[in-house]
Amino acid sequence: MTSSLADPPYEGTIGRTYHDSTEHWSAPPSAAPGTPNVVYVLLDDVGFADFGCFGAEIDTPTIDRLAASGLRYTNFHTSPLCSPTRASVLTGRNHHSVGMRMLSNFDSGFPSGRGRITHAAATVAEMLADAGFNTMAVGKWHVAPLEHTTPSGPYDQWPLGRGFERYYGFLEAETDNFYPELVHDNHQVDPPATPEEGYHLTEDLTDRAIGFVRDQTSFTPEKPFFLYLAYAAAHAPHQAPPEYLAKYRGRYDAGWDVVRADRHRRQIGLGIIPPDAPLPPHNPGVVPWDDVPPEQRRLFARMQEAYAAMVDHTDAQLGRLVDFLERIGRLDNTIFVLMSDNGASPEGTPLGTLNPTAFQNRVPENLQDSLDRIDEIGGPRAQSNYPLGWAQVSNTPFRRYKQHTHEGGVRVPFVLSWPAGDLPGGQVRTQFQHSIDVTATVLDLVGVQPPAVRRGVPQMPLHGRSFRDGLRDPAAPPSRDRQYFEMFGHRGIYHQGWKAVAFHERGTSWDEDRWELYRIDEDPTESRDLAAEYPEVLRRLIEEFWIEAARYDVLPLDDRGFAVRARVPRPGSVRDRLVFTYLAGVPTVSGAAVPPTMNRSHAITARVRRTDAAQGGVIVALGNVSGGYVLHIKDNRLVYEYNYLGEHHVLRSEGELPLGPVELTFELTKTADCQGVGRLYVDGEAAGAALFPRLLPFFHGFAGMDIGRSIHSPVSPSYPARHEFSGELEYVRFRLAASEEVGEPIAAADDVAPRPSAGVGFEVVD
Repeated sequence: MTSSLADPPYEGTIGRTYHDSTEHWSAPPSAAPGTPNVVYVLLDDVGFADFGCFGAEIDTPTIDRLAASGLRYTNFHTSPLCSPTRASVLTGRNHHSVGMRMLSNFDSGFPSGRGRITHAAATVAEMLADAGFNTMAVGKWHVAPLEHTTPSGPYDQWPLGRGFERYYGFLEAETDNFYPELVHDNHQVDPPATPEEGYHLTEDLTDRAIGFVRDQTSFTPEKPFFLYLAYAAAHAPHQAPPEYLAKYRGRYDAGWDVVRADRHRRQIGLGIIPPDAPLPPHNPGVVPWDDVPPEQRRLFARMQEAYAAMVDHTDAQLGRLVDFLERIGRLDNTIFVLMSDNGASPEGTPLGTLNPTAFQNRVPENLQDSLDRIDEIGGPRAQSNYPLGWAQVSNTPFRRYKQHTHEGGVRVPFVLSWPAGDLPGGQVRTQFQHSIDVTATVLDLVGVQPPAVRRGVPQMPLHGRSFRDGLRDPAAPPSRDRQYFEMFGHRGIYHQGWKAVAFHERGTSWDEDRWELYRIDEDPTESRDLAAEYPEVLRRLIEEFWIEAARYDVLPLDDRGFAVRARVPRPGSVRDRLVFTYLAGVPTVSGAAVPPTMNRSHAITARVRRTDAAQGGVIVALGNVSGGYVLHIKDNRLVYEYNYLGEHHVLRSEGELPLGPVELTFELTKTADCQGVGRLYVDGEAAGAALFPRLLPFFHGFAGMDIGRSIHSPVSPSYPARHEFSGELEYVRFRLAASEEVGEPIAAADDVAPRPSAGVGFEVVD
């Protein structure tokens, strides 16, 4: 099937009047009667063992119900990271080939790492829309270049640009579940309620999914629908409603060793893993629970409670969608595909975190500070992620984590349900399959052929292969016999039951990596390294990896981390600009498109007008409870507050502000690495200064920036959420130094005069 933006040739006849003319109508694309609906449910950073039907103690009755009516695949694999897996699931192709080497936050300058999906790889939404489906996406997207996620686009990689007719969700890697940054179709919207009013993102996303299906069923019931539902759960921050947090209180006091062993036993009993599959030793960095100090145990258990509560809550919300489809008579003929995008995350570090911005900036957290905030875990004032020990539990019984090419990073739970499809309900499938096979299988089941050319663009063939035969026949051979893996230089290759895998230390030579060899069909937990016993097999598999790497555009290997990649200059990058001017009323600026002020001299200038000294509020706010900055007016004084990972450094103007039109400026002069002097000016006159002894080195976090208000998670406790400037704001202008060097001058603007200096002092607010 091919499609084009051009209208088809007119097949009627045109005379002088309608009496001597013949009408003709081109039929719109339509699916065959009885074509099933399709729902993809994609969870985030959920490990192999986190569902009840895969061995967890977490309550997941909805997922268990889908598994009971369908199939569980226990040898299903993804890429080791979220954006690449999403690109593979959506296109049926390998992620390097379509341009998604790693996160869509970065364009590496190489074809495999553009941070966007090439139009030569049509998405499943594009293909199904062309075949007569209604298409809708809800939740996390994260396959558009994030510098393009501003109100000026371009929009060609947003959901509506890649085949979806409706969209509601968030475009970034993560978002706060109580204060999300949301997009509806092609425009940004505010959350419909606050956490005090009972808001939680997962419930909102489910409401929207139900609403989209309700609308579609009401207006075009004859058409099948495709729903792509990508929950934020259970990516950090781990947040859930209070009643779910209370439900799991105390359940993890026994520690990760006991819980991991219990899950392993249940998996054997459920037939998820072979009876002789051993539980590997701890991953590096994980200590036995008995060796964890008592206070840390209390903290770590609370972090796992929040994670379990989030998974449970998500399952309950998915249950609302399933019940709705059943109520309107559309559940039986709906193909449900449910999976995680990769294994559980190691980003909580060995000690866990209440502040993901600290991890992103490689700043260790203070244990006592976390203990002091233990009761905030899971709620809107904390953005927690569990420690490595619990991530290891999520990945039971496998080794390592997300980002890695060992099984813990790439083997995930997979459920396929289709009540009307005559599947042998409740069975387990052990064939090796991969995320690129999902769309190939679904297209096969609904009778849609992938196009050779779409809208004038020749299409690369699907890399995935349908596993339709294995749905009903447990003895059917897997649809693929080989698959490569690569992320940050970690490598792996599967071939006919064997797997070679190499863990790569960043910054070292790839030639020094030690390859391991496993008979993965007999040793799924990668417990018996056979490299020394079968050197020829290992050599052949390593050669096979390089062949696949060349075939699927994996090269060049690249082990650079997020912070380094973010600083690579390139044409059109936000880092190329030195002056940014935002007019009042603009929506939230996405985190990837904000002025890059980190660890760099800069100035922020706002032109405001007030008629009453009581008028105040936020002028500009970037970040959230974990870190960022805010420039605001409070008590008739100009205030700049820098949130350094929860430590608040505050600079207030020395005198009250004048009424009428006024120009307000905060200027930071970098004096050393991650340190600077901040100065306030009112109409060009010095109004106060302070030393800012700690500045974030790399990243303010995934949260965006608000102009004239703070609508999301508040950067400072000194003002409420949804706090707006009550005066008149004309614009906010940022001027940056050209580099991060000390002494680099700040860029000039025609209407901004140079500033005098002032004395230095500082205030730290706990």
